Amino acid sequence: MAVLSKIRNRSGLLLLAIGFALLAFVVQDVFTKGFKSVSTDVGSVNGKDISFDEFKIKVANTEKNSQNQGQNMTSMQASNQVWNQEVQVALLNAEFEKLGIRVGEKHIIEAFKSDPNIGQNQMFLNAAGKFDLNKFKDYFKQVPNGIQMLKDQEKNAELRAKYDIYNSLIKGGMYATQTEGKFKYEAESNKVSFDFVMVPFSSIKDSDVKVTDEEITTYMKTKEKKFKSEESRELDYVLISEKPSAADEAEIKKNVDALLLPNVRYNKETGKNDTIQGFRSVTDNADFVNANSDIPFDSSYVSKQDLPAEVAEQLFNLPTGEIYGPYMRNNYYCLSKGLGRKAGAKAKASHILISWEGTKVPNKKEKRTKEQAKAKADGLLAQAQANPGMFMMLAMSNSDDSSAQQGGDLGFFGPGQMVKPFNDFAFNNPIGKIGLVETEFGYHIIQVTDKQDAVKLATIAQKIEPSEATNDKIYTQATKFEMDAANKDFAALVKAAKLTASPAVRVKAIDENFGSMSNQRQIVKWAFEDDTKIGSVKRFEIVNVGHVIAKLKSMAPKGLMSVEEARPQVEPILKNKKKAAKIEAKMKGASLAAIAATNKVPVMNAVDLTVESPNVPGAGFEPKVVGKAFTSKASQVSKPIEGNSGVYVIATKVVTKAPAIQKYDDYTAKVKQQAVGNSGRFMQALKDDADIEDNRANFY
Repeated sequence: MAVLSKIRNRSGLLLLAIGFALLAFVVQDVFTKGFKSVSTDVGSVNGKDISFDEFKIKVANTEKNSQNQGQNMTSMQASNQVWNQEVQVALLNAEFEKLGIRVGEKHIIEAFKSDPNIGQNQMFLNAAGKFDLNKFKDYFKQVPNGIQMLKDQEKNAELRAKYDIYNSLIKGGMYATQTEGKFKYEAESNKVSFDFVMVPFSSIKDSDVKVTDEEITTYMKTKEKKFKSEESRELDYVLISEKPSAADEAEIKKNVDALLLPNVRYNKETGKNDTIQGFRSVTDNADFVNANSDIPFDSSYVSKQDLPAEVAEQLFNLPTGEIYGPYMRNNYYCLSKGLGRKAGAKAKASHILISWEGTKVPNKKEKRTKEQAKAKADGLLAQAQANPGMFMMLAMSNSDDSSAQQGGDLGFFGPGQMVKPFNDFAFNNPIGKIGLVETEFGYHIIQVTDKQDAVKLATIAQKIEPSEATNDKIYTQATKFEMDAANKDFAALVKAAKLTASPAVRVKAIDENFGSMSNQRQIVKWAFEDDTKIGSVKRFEIVNVGHVIAKLKSMAPKGLMSVEEARPQVEPILKNKKKAAKIEAKMKGASLAAIAATNKVPVMNAVDLTVESPNVPGAGFEPKVVGKAFTSKASQVSKPIEGNSGVYVIATKVVTKAPAIQKYDDYTAKVKQQAVGNSGRFMQALKDDADIEDNRANFY
C-alpha cells in the first residue's frame, strides 16, 4: 500500500515523463523521415489532382479484367495503363472545356452505336437489328450496381463523343494552299546534277575525338524538352543464380538410372521389403510414370517435328517396349519408352470458308444468305476439283477465313482440334482429296494436303534442381558478397568471385523491371527509399532465380537526363561536329580535283536528285547537300558542307526546272493528306506542354 501511495503522489511527474518520452519519439521520427507530408493523390495534371482512392479501384478492375481475359497483368502494369488513361482524359477534358465543346443525348447514342461491344451486341439490338437504347438501359437495371455502371457507360460515351468532335476540328484545321502544292510539285520535279567530294566522318577514329561531360550537358540544355527526364537511380548489381551443382546433376541421373531395373523398398505398413518393378518390365506405364516423374503421363501421340530436335530421330524410331535414355531435355533427365506408332495421326489441310449472315465469322468478304453461300461453295468446289493446283489462289480470292492470306493453309492438327465435320473429313480421307463440309462457321471446301505418323511415349522426367546443401552454399556466398560490397569495390568483388558482370541499371521511380528481370518492383522501391544512399547495398532473394545484390551507384534528380543516360545519343553527334571541323580544315583547293587529291578520295557525281529524294550516291540521305546544290551557281566550288555522313564540297552542274502547270490540286491534296496524318500527334503535344506530377511510387 505504501508503494501505491507513493505512485499516486508522484503521478504528475510520471505523466510528465511519459509525455516527454512520446514527444522525443515523435521528434525523432520527424527528423528521421523529414517534414514531408504524404499526398493522398496519386498525381496531378496541370494542377488538377487525381485521387488515389478512385485510382486504385480502376487499377483493381483493370487487373481483374486482364485475368478474365487470360492476360494476368501485374499491379504495376495495370497502374501504367490506368495512369495513361487518366492523364489523357484530364488533358482532353481541359481542351474540351477551353473550346466549349458540349454534347447532347444524340451524340451519346451515336457513341454507343459506334462501340462494337455495345452497338453490335445482340442483347441491345431490336428486331430490325438496330441498336435499342431502352434495351441497353433495361439491362443495367437488372444487374447489381447497374445504375452506377450505366452512369459510367454514359460518361465514357460522352467523352468519346466530345473526342470525335475535337478530333474532327483538328483534322478540319489541317489544310494546304495552292502555294504549298506548287512547292510540293517543284520539290518532286525540279532536278539537280552536281559533282562532289565527300570525306566521311569514319575517316577519323572515334578514339581521336573526345567529348566531355560538360559538352554533353551544354548540348542537352539547347534541347531541354528532348532530354527531359524523371528522377532516376543507377545501380550496380550481380545475380548469384540458384542453379544445381555437378553433384546435384549426378544425383538426379543416378535416381533416373535406378528406375530402369527392379529395386527393393521397405514397406512401413507391412514391415517387409517389397520388390518394385523397373521401368523396363512394368506393364502399367501410366502409373509408373506418374509415381516417378515430375511431368505426368501424356497419352497423346506425338509427331516427329514436336519431339526434342536433338533426340527426335531416336524417339520417333523407338520400338514398342524399348527404352531410350537417360537424356537431357531442358532441365530434366528423361527416360522414354516406346508405346507404339499410329499412321496418319496428324493431318494437314487447306480450306476455303464461305460464310453467310449469322455465322460466327467476324470479317466476311461479302454479305450473303445461306443459299447464296451454298451456291458459291459448290462452284468453288467444282473449280478446285477440276484444277487442284489453283486451290491456293481460290482461297486467297474467296475465303472468309484469316488463313486466306496463306492460301487457306491451316498447317498440321491433331484429332479433335477442328470442329467435328471438318475433323472427320480430314482424317477419314486420303492426301489430295477435295470435298465440302458444313459447320457453324459456314461451308468449307477442304483439300487434305499431308498426313504425319506419330508415336506414343511413356516419359519419366525428373527436374535437375539445386539440393538443400547447394542452396545453403549459394545463400552463404550471397550474404558474404552483400557484406563485402558495403565497403569494397563492386566490380572487383564480381571479378574475384568469378561471377558474370552485369551492366549498371538505371531505373525510374515507377519502373517494375530491373535489368533483364521482369516484375522486380521490390528492388526499384528500395532504390528510392529515403534511407537508401549512394553506396547502400542490399540483397534480394528471387524465387526460382537466385540472389540479386544491388548497390546504389548514383542518383539523378528530375530535369535533364544524366550524362551517362544521354551519352549514347549525344556523343556521336558531338563527335561528328568535331570531326567535321578537322575535315573542313583539309578541304581547301581551287578545284574539286585538288581537294580530292589532298584528301585521297575520288570526285563523284550525282545526277537528277530532287528535294523530295535527296539520296546522294554512295552516301545516303543528305538533304542539306542537295539543298545547297540547288542554290549554288553552276561550276562554282562550294564551301565545306557538314552532312549526315561526312563533309562535302560540291560544284553544281545543272539545275533542271520542272515545266509550269496550270493547277497544283493533286500536289495540294498530297500536302493536306500528310498534314491530316500528323493530326494524330496532338496527344503527345499536349503531354509535352503539360505539368504532370506522378506520385504513384508512393503507393505501388
